[in-house]
Amino acid sequence: MEAPSCGGGLSKIGRVLLRHHRDRPPTSDTGRPGDRTRTFTAPPGPERPPPSVRKPVVRRPAPCYDHAHAASPAVPVLHDDAGDSPGALTADPDVRSPGASAPGLRRVVLASQTRGATMHDHRRLGRELDLFDTDPLMGAGLPYWLPDGAVVRHTLEEYIRDAERRAGYRHVYSPALGKRELYETSGHWEHYGDDMFPPMDVGAEQVLLRPSLCPHHALIYRSRSHSYRELPLRMAELGGMYRSELSGVLGGLTRVRSITLNDAHIFCTLEQAVEEARAALELIGRAYADLGIRAARYRLSLPGEGGKYVADPELWRRATALLREVLDGSGIPYEAAEGEAAFYGPKIDVQITDPAGREATLSTVQIDFHQPERFDLHYIGPDGAKHRPVMVHRSIIGSVERAVAHLLEEHGGAFPPWLAPVQLMVLPVGEEQSEAAHALAGRARERGLRAEVAGPEQGTLAARIRSARLVPYQAVIGGREAAAGLVAPRLRDGSRPDTLPGDELLRRVGDRVAARGPGLWDPS
Repeated sequence: MEAPSCGGGLSKIGRVLLRHHRDRPPTSDTGRPGDRTRTFTAPPGPERPPPSVRKPVVRRPAPCYDHAHAASPAVPVLHDDAGDSPGALTADPDVRSPGASAPGLRRVVLASQTRGATMHDHRRLGRELDLFDTDPLMGAGLPYWLPDGAVVRHTLEEYIRDAERRAGYRHVYSPALGKRELYETSGHWEHYGDDMFPPMDVGAEQVLLRPSLCPHHALIYRSRSHSYRELPLRMAELGGMYRSELSGVLGGLTRVRSITLNDAHIFCTLEQAVEEARAALELIGRAYADLGIRAARYRLSLPGEGGKYVADPELWRRATALLREVLDGSGIPYEAAEGEAAFYGPKIDVQITDPAGREATLSTVQIDFHQPERFDLHYIGPDGAKHRPVMVHRSIIGSVERAVAHLLEEHGGAFPPWLAPVQLMVLPVGEEQSEAAHALAGRARERGLRAEVAGPEQGTLAARIRSARLVPYQAVIGGREAAAGLVAPRLRDGSRPDTLPGDELLRRVGDRVAARGPGLWDPS
């Protein structure tokens, strides 16, 4: 994997910030574990209690995929509004004052080194690269996606759908609302009600924004009769769900209130459950390789003390035994952790770490006996009788929001070529080569590549090359190249392959994009 590049040194915004705060005395380090960022004295405002007396964040078990926006208890939760985290913002991280002349002045740009690598903050990168942003009129925790960010998101979603189709999944759509009775049946209202938005009265009914997709998929399964010959039945959806997160824990894309979850549920027999869960782990591994993501560790998440979990020891025992069999059979080292299970069952969590060393769950696999029982799910067995299916929950990349945030920080904005919002930047040296440049970009788009032209009106050639430093491929066209139908390629990692015909460059770039993965160039 090529080394991600952000151009080196501080950005323009960072230099302005340093000048702006040159005479301000820095405060002491926050003292929070793993937090090495030094913050500046904040402007006068409402006094905040010291960290030692602030109300702690209460962590509750998630209804289905608590990796969607829950931090590990072993590391600090990132409080963007506290001004004591990497890339810290002022009072509200996701709300900028309308009319602010320089939004970047509200951020302390991170330019420190951790573990020998640049520590990237996805919130800063997301705004500098025009990927996503927020607006106070929309509200905190509700980011919107700009065109380049929408490209990344759409490409990621299509990749997941394609991977799931190849693995035998069928896709569905389900509504983002449900009656209160639905979540009472599933157990979410009882065990997870504090993290759900309040009910809305619609006539004589109460409806809620869903906190999870699994109850909806259970109803879709229940709507038709199923034979054992149909199993395993793999149902997938990239669907929206909503969590009533406190404003103090919202931040960028990692903690939001509107979530798009890469969700799937496999309805199968007891004998099929281990193999289906193992295949889900393999699917996660292949996706990580294509995305350039590294799993930090695997965790078997078990229930803890208290009444927040479903009280059925036998179901917990059976599900835990099956998940241990999955992990042991896959040869994956793992650690058991109490208090990290979903409220209805244990799960396998795939843990990732950001450049600052903070840990979070991105992907998960669960075996569930509880939901099939609550919804009275069944299939007709070979004996003609009704049997209870097992429900395997699995998510390849968790929430799209968290996945994009992690990819931004992992690659410093230098996405793998197949995922980059712009894959090829064509650079004519002068106006005389503009026609050839636009013709090459047009042929690239016809091949399905995302190509743009940066002409002389945008500055000198050197300035345009620097501006496109995160684009995987650049094609420089001078007078001699235009006359001969050639291009001079430049790669994001600084290498410069030999001059070659424009169509040959498009073929090589297209092959690398189609192959996915983080690699930039095949010399053959």
